[in-house]
Amino acid sequence: MSFLRNAWYVAAWDQEVKADTLLSRTLLNESVLLFRDDAGTIQATSNRCPHRFAPLHTGKRVANGVQCPYHGLEFNGQGRCMHNPHADGTIPKAATLRTYPVHEKYSAIWIWMGDVTKADASLIPDFSCMDRAHWYVGQRYLYARANYVLETDNIMDLSHIQYLHPTTLGSGSVQEGTTSVEQFGETVWSKRFITNEILPDFLYDAINMPRGTPVDRWLDVRWDAPANMWLQIDIGKSGQLRENAIKAPSAHLFTPETNTTTHYWFSMSYPKTLGPIGEQLAEAAVTGIEKPFQYEDLPMLEAQQKAIGDSDFWSLKPVLLPSDASAIRARRVLDALIHKEEEATVGHSFKTSIRD
Repeated sequence: MSFLRNAWYVAAWDQEVKADTLLSRTLLNESVLLFRDDAGTIQATSNRCPHRFAPLHTGKRVANGVQCPYHGLEFNGQGRCMHNPHADGTIPKAATLRTYPVHEKYSAIWIWMGDVTKADASLIPDFSCMDRAHWYVGQRYLYARANYVLETDNIMDLSHIQYLHPTTLGSGSVQEGTTSVEQFGETVWSKRFITNEILPDFLYDAINMPRGTPVDRWLDVRWDAPANMWLQIDIGKSGQLRENAIKAPSAHLFTPETNTTTHYWFSMSYPKTLGPIGEQLAEAAVTGIEKPFQYEDLPMLEAQQKAIGDSDFWSLKPVLLPSDASAIRARRVLDALIHKEEEATVGHSFKTSIRD
């Protein structure tokens, strides 16, 4: 399976990589090492020593870099070998690591897995809802044994919550909601509006509203390639204007580990204008949604992956329903971006071979 490489993926929450941490994470089938230099700036390199191929994350942090646990070679965040403790200390020219552009923004660490000359931090999608300066942000991580695009399908088509999450996230009104799909450039929106809904008790507690109150609920999902989604959840008493509703933005960020496994970072946010209760609500909300994600979504997605196996999604000729419109739109945008990137790579390789 091909991945889109010239794009920003989440590699970790910022708090996962501390000053003395060596974090190994496989991303797009590549083992990556994340650490901070002495100034606290995040660095990302390949995780394999070029000498005897020892995994560097099993080594230790040294000044501005990492020491290989096998023979002591030391590398900095720019991928250069800084120290060879053997013989006269000559550093072989080939003693280098691959490096990846990384950027710390919106309380996450973003990584660029493709052409480093195209890594523009301004291309990171807006996830200001995770900016701790203005929001209380509850954050979690899950590991899914399923392809990352199946995860996109799951969030883009929220009609499933009536059936998969009837007592945790859904109600019988979800299917009756009005829906629309919008596309702006390469960004796809899936919008659902549900009226006069009675929510599960957990959701009332999460928004600090009396249980059993009839509500209107807006569920708007913004998708940006490869699989970064902002879910805007607004809930208000039935008949209330949306601008007066309680706003609880949620981020869902998926990065493929391999073709059939996925890293999943998600968050719930409440504005700091709420005061201390906002922090409590954010933590309670993300703790609450973690349970249905882990015990309802993940088992279904992993069962889907087993049923699909190594087959290409489109080769199985999936039956499509109206509720699939946004997910299919996102799939087609992603397929087109990957195809365009592969064509450019092939064209560049052809021109190079002609010159040679």
